Amino acid sequence: MSIETVVDFGANGAAWKPFDDGQSGTRCALPERLSIAQVAPLYESVPPKLYGGTERVVSYLTDELVSEGHDVTLFASGDSDTRARLIPACPRSLRLDEHCRDPLAHHILMLERVVRESDRFDVIHFHCDYMHFPLSRRLKVPTLTTLHGRLDLTDLVPIYREYSDMPLVSISDAQRAPLPWANWLTTVHHGLPHAFGTPRLEPGGYLAFLGRISPEKRVDRAIEIARLAGMEIRIAAKIDAVDRAYFDEVIRPLLGGPGIEFLGEIGEQEKVPFLSDACALLFPIDWPEPFGLVMIEAMACGTPVIAYRRGSVPEVIEDGVTGYVVGSIDEAVSAVKRIGDLSRASCRRAFEERFTSRRMAEDYVEAYRSLIHPETSRALAGGRHTISSGRAV
Repeated sequence: MSIETVVDFGANGAAWKPFDDGQSGTRCALPERLSIAQVAPLYESVPPKLYGGTERVVSYLTDELVSEGHDVTLFASGDSDTRARLIPACPRSLRLDEHCRDPLAHHILMLERVVRESDRFDVIHFHCDYMHFPLSRRLKVPTLTTLHGRLDLTDLVPIYREYSDMPLVSISDAQRAPLPWANWLTTVHHGLPHAFGTPRLEPGGYLAFLGRISPEKRVDRAIEIARLAGMEIRIAAKIDAVDRAYFDEVIRPLLGGPGIEFLGEIGEQEKVPFLSDACALLFPIDWPEPFGLVMIEAMACGTPVIAYRRGSVPEVIEDGVTGYVVGSIDEAVSAVKRIGDLSRASCRRAFEERFTSRRMAEDYVEAYRSLIHPETSRALAGGRHTISSGRAV
């Protein structure tokens, strides 16, 4: 006769769902409602007023988790707008705060507040790189960290070697390449609300570039592609202080040519018509792009993407369906001339199938549960995954 045990986990007040793995005689009570902390960077509000991919993803994830019935607390700047419980770490986002001189001070204060509140959570989800690792290692509550940036910097190797017990989430499989030995929990591609975008089935009359002005984003390539293809290009991009000299010396002289319109930084309300009315988005990057949120924003608007084969691009763009993956300016120009062969309806359909915030939230909830109780997670998954929580048992 087998011995039946019951395993409970989760925050106080959670709703419980019985589960029997059918093999070990273990009955588990799975919490349908989790208490989750989301910890965002403070440089932009959640969501951002203008540019800010990380904070925008945190906003979409947080609101979707609330919609699915979870108890969510967001640690972010005080000018954030969220359906979750907001614990502000500073009055306003730091990038646009002219009085902010030391962003690190605000982040340290936020982490102290996270620790102070930690007992109320089933899991804490960090989005602020490795700053919290010394604290996470000593917390009793499970944590995970989504890495939103590039990892091909030699300075990062000692940090991730030392904290090799920290559970990490990549935003593309390609992002992992510089640190394949790190404690990768899973990959979760970004997602947008289903209602994002106004798909336009007829192609627009210009090429679009959307993002920021920096050497790795290669707006200069985009301008050259448009010139050789004989197309108008419209550029909507922010300029960070660190890239101001690059803009003045390299990009500004290119903007005086015919068929080039520079719009500067645009907000969320302007982004959808900007993408919907374009015949294609140019994404001629020159770096290992971790994800590239603008690619799925374009797809949601029915706009195909012409992107260089770097980083996450082959994971996000289905070549010949949602855009063209290219390796040179000549290939990009050829792709522009074939853009009418692609179905804009197929671009929107691919977004709905692969890149919604609901799918993103479901993937993260699966990751949360795997950390809260790894044995139950393996039983639920049929033993498919073995995941290290980074916590002492």
